[in-house]
Amino acid sequence: MKKMYHLGSCSTCQRILKELEPLDGVTLQEIKTEPITVQQLEEMKEKSGSFEALFSKRAMLFRQKGLHEQQLSETDYKNLILEHYTFLKRPVLLLNDQIFVGNAKKVVQAAKEALHP
Repeated sequence: MKKMYHLGSCSTCQRILKELEPLDGVTLQEIKTEPITVQQLEEMKEKSGSFEALFSKRAMLFRQKGLHEQQLSETDYKNLILEHYTFLKRPVLLLNDQIFVGNAKKVVQAAKEALHP
């Protein structure tokens, strides 16, 4: 399976999508208009190792809700990601048994190499 979860209004996601082209056979899911399901999040967690690895501590709501001052559990991370799309570290690219999470240069480069060997 080849799938990418992204946010259409995010300029970083748009830049990465362009950088990874062509995206032949990759299904794109815009997480604001088509929220991720529990099953999809569980699959991402299985591949990434934890919900925390999928969680964006850069989200504006993270500080607004005072979450930076709390000790969060895996269940908290899961529920927060399901509650609001901005808590998902984006983009997330699933390529068969591999997962690429976030927009770090090394992650994007590794995704590019995996997509276009």
